[in-house]
Amino acid sequence: MFAHRVDATLNREGSLVLTNLPFHAGETVEVIVLPRTNTVKSYTLRGKPVVYTDPLEPVAQNDWDAQK
Repeated sequence: MFAHRVDATLNREGSLVLTNLPFHAGETVEVIVLPRTNTVKSYTLRGKPVVYTDPLEPVAQNDWDAQK
């Protein structure tokens, strides 16, 4: 199944016109109309400072000893 998402706005009469769809003329399609919800993603770490503690120290040094 191939789905195609289009964002569109109703005109003053409440009609919706879709053009240039990627389907063949005469092909039967299913149309589902949903109101657009506010889909703002929250990036909780955006703008937070990056802190490097001991940036030149080896990472996971104790894990290397566990391999012995």
